[in-house]
Amino acid sequence: MLKVISLLKRKEDIPFEEFRKWALEEHPSLGKVLPGIRRYHMSVVLEDDPDLPYHAVSEFWFDDNDARVAAFSTPEGKAAADDAAAHCSSRVHLLTEEKIVIE
Repeated sequence: MLKVISLLKRKEDIPFEEFRKWALEEHPSLGKVLPGIRRYHMSVVLEDDPDLPYHAVSEFWFDDNDARVAAFSTPEGKAAADDAAAHCSSRVHLLTEEKIVIE
């Protein structure tokens, strides 16, 4: 299974509380409808710190990279990417394989 970790830095002109609301309440409605998605988590820092390199982390699980590419090629995937670009000054995507150490 492929896990995509995305590190998100909020745009400076977006207030922190507005960014938190977007990341935790608004954006997930776009991400959770991606075709082929198996699991989806969103985490946001608790306190504002403009010096942090990132303010949120999203995690998506797909069966494999082909499923990820297919999902983000759909209108739903493009809408989610456009929405993230509108709210984030930078995004880094890490394609990973997860190993659970403690559960």
